[in-house]
Amino acid sequence: MSQTEHSAHIIALANQKGGVGKTTTTINLGTALAATGKRVLLIDLDPQGNASTGLGIEGEARDPSTYDVMIDDTPLDDVCHSTIVPGLFIAPSTTDLSSVDMELFEDAGRAARLRTALDRVRNEYDYVLIDCPPSLSLLTVNALTAASSVIVPLQTEFFALEGLSQLMSTIREVKQALNPELDLLGVVLTMYDRRNNLSAQVAEDARATLGDKVYETVIPRNVRLSEAPSHAIPALLYDNTSAGSLAYQRLAAEILKREQNSRLVGAE
Repeated sequence: MSQTEHSAHIIALANQKGGVGKTTTTINLGTALAATGKRVLLIDLDPQGNASTGLGIEGEARDPSTYDVMIDDTPLDDVCHSTIVPGLFIAPSTTDLSSVDMELFEDAGRAARLRTALDRVRNEYDYVLIDCPPSLSLLTVNALTAASSVIVPLQTEFFALEGLSQLMSTIREVKQALNPELDLLGVVLTMYDRRNNLSAQVAEDARATLGDKVYETVIPRNVRLSEAPSHAIPALLYDNTSAGSLAYQRLAAEILKREQNSRLVGAE
């Protein structure tokens, strides 16, 4: 892989609650960023391996996997696969990842295993997106320790904000103890249903609580987003004119614009 002068923006996509659209967001945001010409690496850190499946990586091709990166210090370059999306690469996972907490229990440096691996390749990509498991386990702590930013997919359903407070507490703890650079990049509202008053209420509450940390772009409930993984391709390739695909393209554009504005402010 070619070396570049810059260092990748490493983003963990995290929410300890399952079924909030986290993996869907990781896959389609990665695809949308790659479509703008960015070089993107997706790290599948979820033992369920849905991001790997959703990008067409068959089970027999996942050897080595992110489990080997975490346990045996296998270089990420040896694990990564190209995908159907030009410019998008993935380090796939297997169910073996579920034993990492136990296997690294006595390792004093267990929280920084992923950061060490990413330090070797961070100049090869523009973005690294880490798909975290739906728990606040050692795997998620590794992702937060390796990342500079966190994006939280937040389902617009009852109790969504209650779970967010626990995640925010974990982010603060990791920032204080392990990674002072870590920051909440943004919250993306997912599974939004315009016909449902509750979706609108949750969105309103989230914006009242978190202000401009909540992206303007909302991801709607969309059948194409649900169907795409069964075809092992991102929704943006399955149907790039669907409401879900268009929303992820807007989200990528919003993230890029915010990052550009942030750099301009920092340069002043």
